[in-house]
Amino acid sequence: MTKIVILPHDEICPNGAEVEATPGQSICDALLEHDIDIDHACGQVCACTTCHVIIREGFASLNDTSEDEDDMLDRAWGLTAQSRLGCQAKVANTPLVVEIPKYSLNHAKEGH
Repeated sequence: MTKIVILPHDEICPNGAEVEATPGQSICDALLEHDIDIDHACGQVCACTTCHVIIREGFASLNDTSEDEDDMLDRAWGLTAQSRLGCQAKVANTPLVVEIPKYSLNHAKEGH
């Protein structure tokens, strides 16, 4: 199992958290499995940016991004060089520190 530390997020995880993930599991699935309700409006098919996360430690251990993920990330709020879509980033054996950005572009949640 691989440790994922989730930094505090005012709405989703106010106190932060530490969870265990199975190598090969997506970050999004790992968080949801541990009741951390990260947005995933498209059903985790790389068609939105609501599961955007910033990998503060362990970024190099993740699988490479696809062209589709890179295209979607260009639309993410608060994009950084360590940004990934949680639904596409697969956990390896290296511990991760993950930040969930303060905002996401979730039109369904915002009532658009």
